[in-house]
Amino acid sequence: MFEKPRKGRVEGKVAIVVGGSRGIGEGIVRDFANEGAHVMIVCSRTIDKAQKIVEEINRQYCAGRAIAIRADASDEEAVKRMVEKTVEVFGGIDILVYSAGVVRSGSIMTMSLEDFELVTKVNYTGYFLCVKHTARVMAEQHRRDPSRVMDIIQINSKSGLQGSYKNSAYAGSKFGGIGLTQSFALELLEDGIKVNAICPGNYFEGPLWSDPEHGLFVQYLGEGKVPKAENIEDVRRYYESKIPMGRGCTIEDIMHAIYYVIEQPYETGQAVPVTGGQAMK
Repeated sequence: MFEKPRKGRVEGKVAIVVGGSRGIGEGIVRDFANEGAHVMIVCSRTIDKAQKIVEEINRQYCAGRAIAIRADASDEEAVKRMVEKTVEVFGGIDILVYSAGVVRSGSIMTMSLEDFELVTKVNYTGYFLCVKHTARVMAEQHRRDPSRVMDIIQINSKSGLQGSYKNSAYAGSKFGGIGLTQSFALELLEDGIKVNAICPGNYFEGPLWSDPEHGLFVQYLGEGKVPKAENIEDVRRYYESKIPMGRGCTIEDIMHAIYYVIEQPYETGQAVPVTGGQAMK
């Protein structure tokens, strides 16, 4: 007797993943494609990497499962083009995941205004702009079909739940992101849109931590955030020791939370921790 083909958890849905060419965003893109979604990969710089991911997904699943576009999330015209292209190719939008983010750590007494404004522009303003233009499409879809429910998900951070030593620009932008999430959730509920934030702990394998030039391991070592640390491995061991579960989070851990907020019909405006017990509410 033949088994029915497995239906994916986001089968037939259209997802935009901003920051989808590397790190957590890339993991989300690949998992969404595996679970049946059509995916628009949005990146600001690494378009070659994004195109490679598109080729791999379309070869593995089917032609046209994924496309990519280069767009700076803090540029409103670029965001509008991103949304228009998604609708043109896929016919609508069911999920927006905002996974773009940058970190510039350092003491408040020495941090440059340029670094502070960069973090705010990408982590906070970009999220606002992407929601603004995506929500317009989603609201119209809901007006035409009141049974249609859609999701906006911000990939936030443990640093959006508690302050971060010598990391005020990043933590401030993430606290602000949760404020936006809660406010968007209240406003957009009548348009059939749920808005939630996922707050991962330390995803050590991604560029946020491991980038050899700007990653947190390098920044924290240089800033002296870890007492007596002499190298990157010392910094890593220190942060692993602070996690009750004894390890950093994985893409699989994050996807459990993402599918929870998509599949549940009765929750919006939440900040869901994925921290291995490091941040408890």
